[in-house]
Amino acid sequence: MNPNLDIYGISIVERPKIKATKKLDLSGDLGKQIVYSETKLVLRTHKKTFQKLADM
Repeated sequence: MNPNLDIYGISIVERPKIKATKKLDLSGDLGKQIVYSETKLVLRTHKKTFQKLADM
């Protein structure tokens, strides 16, 4: 165990390994919602960048 974690009383716990899947189904209502929410997030995060591109 890491001695730095002992000071705080934190113990290391074994976690199950989760394999990453490369398959992402964007068809249907759930896929539409994923695309909509991610697009909204990107537009909010990079608002100034898209404004500059629109003014070019």
